[in-house]
Amino acid sequence: MTVNSAVNGTAGDALGGHPPGGAAARRARELLERERRTHLAELGLLEGENAPDEAAMARRGTLQGNLEEIDAAFLRLDQGAYGSCEDCREPVPEGRLEIIPYARRCVGCQQRRR
Repeated sequence: MTVNSAVNGTAGDALGGHPPGGAAARRARELLERERRTHLAELGLLEGENAPDEAAMARRGTLQGNLEEIDAAFLRLDQGAYGSCEDCREPVPEGRLEIIPYARRCVGCQQRRR
């Protein structure tokens, strides 16, 4: 089961028309939980530094922002909206969700926002 099948409803147990507790939703949740653990571990390492430099402070801000995005992705998953672009409502491509499981938008819509 891939994240894309959870997003696009291409498998029998995907989110499309199925409860958020299905197998596809569990797979997406696993990806998000792994991402969250990784970010928290890295944040813990940065916070353990005595006198962090500017780069460490910037990285800390990025990690904290990503953790907020991960929490928002959990909410979208619970609501059955995970994997749909927030702008165009088209499915976010599988590859994008595999790399950035908390992505809110497809690549095209994200590029237009920059």
